[in-house]
Amino acid sequence: MAAFWKNINFAPLNLFRREEGFVALDIGSSSIKMVEAVGDKSGYRLVSLGILPLSSGAVQNNVVVEMDVVVDTIRSLVRANGVRATSVVSAVPGRAVIIKKIQLPAQGEEELEANVEFEASNVIPESLENVNLDYQILNYAEDGSRMDVLLVAVKKEIINSYTQVIQEAGLTPAIMDVDYFAMENMYEMNYEPKPDEAVGLIHIGARYTIINVLKNGVSTFTGDLPVGGEAFTESLAQELRVPYDEAETFKTTGVLDGKKNAHLETLLKPKCDSLANEITQTLSLYGAMAVEEGIHNIYVSGGSAKVPGLCAVLEKRLGVPVQLSEPFRSFSVAKNIDMDYLTESALALAVGVGLSVRRPGDK
Repeated sequence: MAAFWKNINFAPLNLFRREEGFVALDIGSSSIKMVEAVGDKSGYRLVSLGILPLSSGAVQNNVVVEMDVVVDTIRSLVRANGVRATSVVSAVPGRAVIIKKIQLPAQGEEELEANVEFEASNVIPESLENVNLDYQILNYAEDGSRMDVLLVAVKKEIINSYTQVIQEAGLTPAIMDVDYFAMENMYEMNYEPKPDEAVGLIHIGARYTIINVLKNGVSTFTGDLPVGGEAFTESLAQELRVPYDEAETFKTTGVLDGKKNAHLETLLKPKCDSLANEITQTLSLYGAMAVEEGIHNIYVSGGSAKVPGLCAVLEKRLGVPVQLSEPFRSFSVAKNIDMDYLTESALALAVGVGLSVRRPGDK
């Protein structure tokens, strides 16, 4: 999927100074994830990565609210990891984006660009004056006489809140994408899609779970759930009557009161069942819309993807193979990278990985 927002004017900033390089910033609801990758003869090489937490109120309702906090966190990430790139590839959350598919007669790029705004005014439930609009040709139908076009729109106030903190951190916003499509890009970088095989990508963040179903290299269904890893931590804190921080440590390490506790998976099972039910219900919408057979494989990523027992519960509930994603599977790794930290953080960085290989002019 091509990078979106090519029509946004970041002038007078020069977006194509290659010597500066590009760095991906995934600004989430609870943390900022950074991935810097450079192209080489064999593909892409990871040169730096990092994650820093955000306060709970920094990003709310898909908008950066605490500007100073986010700016300082970006600066700290860049400084601590020795990032020299100044051009940023970032993303807005898919839940904040209006996505519509339309079909038009086959036409040239100039004619299409002139017609897209008119067509968008009929299907986008928002004044076009208030949104940034972009589009992408997906494929051609009816022996090439018609084309499927994806329209994407986001309110200007949302996208401006992200670009503003990037600029105030002393960096240049080069590309703004959508997390759905970054996930798609991560998958395509690391796996060999099979023709006519539908693949489900599930990214479990701190507060949200995003879903993207791909078929023949095209996103055919996207969805969001307002639940993520924080729900597991809160459940443990309530069940065990311990502070949130202790519950978070227990969730991620299995250690409670300084000792390994064998009951973690049992304690988490009700929340695993609940999330699996919601994911199943959401994916059933895809099944209802799909003409062909359903999903063949599911890849799970995100900071809470490794919650004990979750993948097994999903696999049993959905009846298809479920496995953890390998976001850096096809990347070579620079010598300075801490491999233990990379292994620990890889799943949380999946969206950042998809962003890290975006470049202006991608198609």
